[in-house]
Amino acid sequence: MSRQSLQLLCAVTLMVLGAALLLGAFLTPPSGEIDSSVLVAFGEILTFAGAVFGIDYKYKNK
Repeated sequence: MSRQSLQLLCAVTLMVLGAALLLGAFLTPPSGEIDSSVLVAFGEILTFAGAVFGIDYKYKNK
């Protein structure tokens, strides 16, 4: 697997996991174990990291 393919795979994985955590934080009832603000913050971090990887990938392969 080339470096570009690995970078694209990481970017897509981070975006999907971040979006899933954001969606999960909004849809789950409060159970008292993990606060939704923690899930939202981590989801936003993953989504941002995936976006940065994706932008870097696009401009390197232009």
